[in-house]
Amino acid sequence: MAVESKELNERLQSLHRANELKLKAIPYMNRKEKIPTGFLLKDEYLQSRDRILTTFKATLEDWENWHWQMKNRITDLQILQELLPLTEQAAQDILEVGRTYRWAISPYYLSLMDSSNPWDPIRLQGLPRIEELLDLTGEEDPMGEAFTNPAPCITRRYPDRLIINVTNLCAMYCRHCQRRRNIGETDSHETRAQLQAALDYIRANPEIRDVLITGGDALMLSDLTLHWLLEELHSIPHVEIKRIGTRVPVTLPMRITDELCSILAQYPPIYINTQFNHPKEVTAEAKKAADKLISAGVVLGNQAVLLKNINDTPDIMIRLNQELLKIRVRPYYIFHAKHVKGTHHFIPKIENGLDIMEKLRGFTSGLAIPTYIINAPGGKGKTPILPQYLLSLDDEEATLRTWEGNIIHYPNY
Repeated sequence: MAVESKELNERLQSLHRANELKLKAIPYMNRKEKIPTGFLLKDEYLQSRDRILTTFKATLEDWENWHWQMKNRITDLQILQELLPLTEQAAQDILEVGRTYRWAISPYYLSLMDSSNPWDPIRLQGLPRIEELLDLTGEEDPMGEAFTNPAPCITRRYPDRLIINVTNLCAMYCRHCQRRRNIGETDSHETRAQLQAALDYIRANPEIRDVLITGGDALMLSDLTLHWLLEELHSIPHVEIKRIGTRVPVTLPMRITDELCSILAQYPPIYINTQFNHPKEVTAEAKKAADKLISAGVVLGNQAVLLKNINDTPDIMIRLNQELLKIRVRPYYIFHAKHVKGTHHFIPKIENGLDIMEKLRGFTSGLAIPTYIINAPGGKGKTPILPQYLLSLDDEEATLRTWEGNIIHYPNY
């Protein structure tokens, strides 16, 4: 009887604890239904896609062709107004900002925009706003990349890894871009000679074991050039992994072709970090692209940028990261928006980022919890920012705060 009583008491305590946890989960479950995702808005996407195709007199086959998407990027205000209702003031602002900062949007990404909501997170990322001209604080190159390039195309901030910047071309020019100074007025890839010089630098420095190919968007390179570059890197004995920085799974998933994937599959290990910033960007098309990349042996991660009025709340970030895990993209970083000239209106408070990290820990799986990062100015590197869980530490014990706020004393031996 004593054993049965003990088991009953344990079960009652377990049920009580389970109910406590359930009550913690319910508020978010109720709120998340108000957060749109790409999968929930599929019908709206299809309607918008068909409207764009009609305007361009194009076919579904055209839509799935990434070359068609690039050829028909929206860069003209008149065409934009045919595709998306704009107020007279919004149109004038786009025209004025466009005189200083270039803009371009792929037809696909435009199709994700809510035509009735000027504060739609997709519109905020893709359409110029007059705020870009109102606050001139910030720097053109806050990361100090001009002072960390020991060879053509190279950015080096760490002992064992570096970046090759291969192009200024993107499927869409995000309004918060950290390298908007490089966009210019024309699209251009780095020359083969410049890329060869970067490869020569890597070969001459055997401590470099990790190379990130980025831009612009690395997957804007032709298959031929990308194949050559990956082959060259793969042939360098001390280069252990190749990484690719790209936003095309978000802005142009059609770029992930079978031909591209067959190239990527030849040069493992390849890691691709992309940038989903809002659950609306996680669509069936993005999943199709992710599935292809995973089948090619690519490991996928996400580097979200924390952006004011777009994703700077715990609910949106939880929803985003859970949606990403459903398409097998692992949340990797949340970057605090950098102080780039013309982007001040996107920069949230650091407290917002810490609050998000507080609400992620314990309320969702560790797989859905990225590292919150502030990039130190001047190319000093990534600095992780975390809520304070270690309250004190001495030779005898550590005092810790749990995700629920409980204080515990843990022996230090």
